[in-house]
Amino acid sequence: MNRNPFLLKGYHSPELFCDREQETRQLLRNVLNGVDTTLISPRKYGKTGLIYHFFHHVQTQNLPFEPLYIDIFPSRSLNDFIKILAEAILQRFPEKSSIGSRFLEILKGFRPVITYDPISGTPQVQINYQLSSEKEHTLQGLLKFLNDQEKSVVLAIDEFQQITEYPEDNTEALLRSTIQQLHNIRFIFCGSKHTIMADIFQDAKRPFFSSTKFISLDKIDFERYSQFIIYHFEKNQIEVEPEAIQHILKWTKRHTFYTQSLCNTIFSLNPEIVNYDIVNQACNEILENNSATYLQYRELLTNSQWDFLIAVAKEGAVQKLTSAKFLSTYQISGTTTARRNAQSLTDKELLLAIPDKKYTTYQVYDLFLSRWLEREY
Repeated sequence: MNRNPFLLKGYHSPELFCDREQETRQLLRNVLNGVDTTLISPRKYGKTGLIYHFFHHVQTQNLPFEPLYIDIFPSRSLNDFIKILAEAILQRFPEKSSIGSRFLEILKGFRPVITYDPISGTPQVQINYQLSSEKEHTLQGLLKFLNDQEKSVVLAIDEFQQITEYPEDNTEALLRSTIQQLHNIRFIFCGSKHTIMADIFQDAKRPFFSSTKFISLDKIDFERYSQFIIYHFEKNQIEVEPEAIQHILKWTKRHTFYTQSLCNTIFSLNPEIVNYDIVNQACNEILENNSATYLQYRELLTNSQWDFLIAVAKEGAVQKLTSAKFLSTYQISGTTTARRNAQSLTDKELLLAIPDKKYTTYQVYDLFLSRWLEREY
């Protein structure tokens, strides 16, 4: 039984990773030249995969960097941030290694409780603080430890915009003032909320203003994605018809996760040939499997919000939410209602707002939900 080459999570190898060559080169150039990076894209566009792909190149080419990745999406406070960072360092540098043993000695100075998950074996750290200044001291101590290593550290912080939700008002200033003193760490700040990330790094009144270079992930080129898909099907003795590739990439809009998911489902059907009908079969299977979840959304929204979500799904993408044509076509009561629904659904992450120089374009965040709404309504 051949392994499905269309991965939905994790990073396996460059062979199973599609394109992003330009972004990988830009990350490498930034790191080599001591430049921090802000990496922005909507969720499931492949930010995390790109980071691990870049780390793979760093390690296989024996570059003088130690890669370290943390995802702070689950964090709700500076305490959580410190906990995630400490656990990542422990996991990256095992206790038996020289770096790991040194880190453990430093960590003991902060009076932690260290346990290990009985199933995965990953370290879990709990530190209790009496004063807020102790948190700041701990954070500075962890980053100083990384800064003092012989090799430079590349620290990727995923969902960085989460720090704006922390109850500690000084988190941005604290991080910025600490980072400015570190000469041996290269930071990659990743985020999925474009507006918040732009505010953090482009607002002249905020601590991180103009401190990084920006990389924005866009959709993968049609030809590159086509070649990638055809190669992996044919490598497994599965023929692919040209119109099937067109159908796949049109239906998924070349969005990384949804393209991988559809191809994964097609591969799981074990076809001898991928044609238009097989693609349709896989599309319908995906929508049916998610139908119960999508019906629950209906119960969480007002009638007006639900109808507005359907309208955006049917349009595919909407630039002018208040245009007379859009309002009349979908019987939306007025511009105020349109703006209110758009804001509410964006806050709930059911709509995705994509700003550009002229307009903000709105689309349903979950592409499969969008396709399901198109089909059902």
